[in-house]
Amino acid sequence: MVMATRMIWVSLIVLVVFLVGGVLLQIFLSKRESKWPGLVLPAISFLWSLLYLFNMMDTGSMVQNILTALLTMLLANIPTLVLLAIYWAVREKRRKRSELDKMNIDDL
Repeated sequence: MVMATRMIWVSLIVLVVFLVGGVLLQIFLSKRESKWPGLVLPAISFLWSLLYLFNMMDTGSMVQNILTALLTMLLANIPTLVLLAIYWAVREKRRKRSELDKMNIDDL
């Protein structure tokens, strides 16, 4: 029982480290001069979510298949939306800072 508890804690710590590392990597890539590096992780996340859609089973009912596909895409793209929100927030902050720098240069 103690061994299982330790394994759960180790797995949880590894998961948190990967999540924090992914968010920090997204922030780092979003701060780059070009806008494309910041879109790499959301694109990978979106492509990964398509794998969930392609692995769906046919349930026999067309309506149920469509609803299952929509729900799968919605749930599988939550990480994509989080990464895009980070991207847009960092780029907006960068844009405001750039405009402020331009105003300061014009004031001189």
